[in-house]
Amino acid sequence: MSGDLRRQLHIENPSGLIFDVTVEIPRGSKNKYELDHKTGRIRLDRTLFTSTQYPSDYGFIEGTLGQDGDPLDALVLLPEATFPGALIECRAIAMFRMTDEMGGDDKVMCIPTADTRQDLLRHRRHPRVPAARDPALLHRVQGPEPGKSVEGATWAGRAAAEAEILSSYERAKGTHFEAHHVNLA
Repeated sequence: MSGDLRRQLHIENPSGLIFDVTVEIPRGSKNKYELDHKTGRIRLDRTLFTSTQYPSDYGFIEGTLGQDGDPLDALVLLPEATFPGALIECRAIAMFRMTDEMGGDDKVMCIPTADTRQDLLRHRRHPRVPAARDPALLHRVQGPEPGKSVEGATWAGRAAAEAEILSSYERAKGTHFEAHHVNLA
């Protein structure tokens, strides 16, 4: 089975689930961008209220619907920041479970499949990356803006992250977030 077909079908292989992440916010940014799902364009949502910057490239997993009614959030660990709209094929290594004012707002920590130097992170129980050493950093990125709240924050492993991704694909079925793949063969 080709990699494209495997990705389209979201099939798990021995290396883990492979999925696409669309970057909305590059690492180091104080601007919060969001993809406008109606127009397909990147929109500036706001500038962060504090001096905190995004600790990694931040976006969403294509074809998913998180518990908060938006696509499932993803943090992509890269040696260099990318740009809003970049599409990156990824694997999950962990998940940050949290709740905000809209409900469950999990964030899947990912590594790009194209960067084989990071493969060892897939097998660590607690990946040693800046965001994992300081889970409160994600709290600071989300708040304390007026009208924003963040509660409870725990780390979960790769299996829990992949289970949430699969659940998010199921939640997206029948919505405008569902991935519609075209088979060109």
